[in-house]
Amino acid sequence: MADKVLFEDVAFKHGYTQEDIERAIETQIYDGLLEGEDDIFAIIGFDTSANPIEVFYNLIDDETIKVFHAMYLREKIAAQMRNK
Repeated sequence: MADKVLFEDVAFKHGYTQEDIERAIETQIYDGLLEGEDDIFAIIGFDTSANPIEVFYNLIDDETIKVFHAMYLREKIAAQMRNK
């Protein structure tokens, strides 16, 4: 995982905090390209309350990612990850 994590303001739209997102990154059980995309990556991990969440990001360079989405783990995202 990248050494540096940047956050777009929209990443907090669904009420998750920077701490929640950082915890999801630390506890990730999946990290890979989002189905049908060539530059959007998805992480499945756990927030600070141990709830599963999805985090979407773009790779900026080998050391940096930019997170733009975080919300509760939806079944359609979980299913995509199970099929990989």
